[in-house]
This record gives sequence, structure tokens and C-alpha cells, in this order.
Amino acid sequence: MTMTGLQVFDTTVQKTNEFVNGVAAELGWEDKHRAFQGLRITLHALRDRLTVNEVANLGSQLPMLLAGFYYEDWKPETNPAKERSKEEFLGQIRDYFQNVDSNIDSERVVSAVFTVLSRQVTQGEIEDIVQMMPSELKEFWPQTVRS
Repeated sequence: MTMTGLQVFDTTVQKTNEFVNGVAAELGWEDKHRAFQGLRITLHALRDRLTVNEVANLGSQLPMLLAGFYYEDWKPETNPAKERSKEEFLGQIRDYFQNVDSNIDSERVVSAVFTVLSRQVTQGEIEDIVQMMPSELKEFWPQTVRS
């Protein structure tokens, strides 16, 4: 069944939905919009802490539609961000949700997104990303990709 009549669009929508549905399932959320927003803001927080090359490597493995959101408002000249702490990373997610839902557990959101990424992105790319992250942020990745 096609949605748009263009296979490339239908495929990217389907693949993006796999990411969103995965995050929603990890969090036990029925609200797909909230799950998408958690995915989007966590991808932005991650992107802003990677080198330009790693940003591009990860972006190339995301569905086209999700990659568009991933690159939204990106300023390559600021990568990687100087803020590297767990609190600043989680604060970016908390700040985003503050006006929408102040009860969001940012640690759970980050863990859910990282779990979905570890399933959808090649192991080699995930290993590269995890290696670049400060140790206090590595704990949000599944144990299988941290070793």
C-alpha cells in the first residue's frame, strides 16, 4: 500500500516510523508525537557533541526524513560542543520538554533513543559514537555496545 505514490517517500516514512515506534515502545508511550520529539531532541543533543565527520556518518545511516530533522538548525562550526557533561546533555532534553511536558524523564528518553539507534545503525558506527562520548553518557547506551 502506497501513501504518496512515490516509493522513495513511502520508504523513508516507513523507516522513520520504525525509529519513532521503537522509541515509543521503549518508553511505553502511545503518543507518537511525543516519542518523535524525544527522538528528535536527543538526536540533536547527540549530534551537537560529535565531530563533523561523525555527524555525517550517523546522518548517512538515518532514513532521509529523519536525517532532515537530525540536521535541522545544525551549525557545523560549533561541533563538537564544549559542554560535555551528563547534566548539560540531559538539560537539553529537559529544556525542550519543559513547555510541553515537565514530567518527562530525560534519562529514560535518552536511553530509549540510544537503544533504538543501537538496533537501527551499524555496530561500527555506534562503537565510534560511544567511544567519543564522555563516560558518564556511555551509561545510556545498551550494555552490548558499551564494551
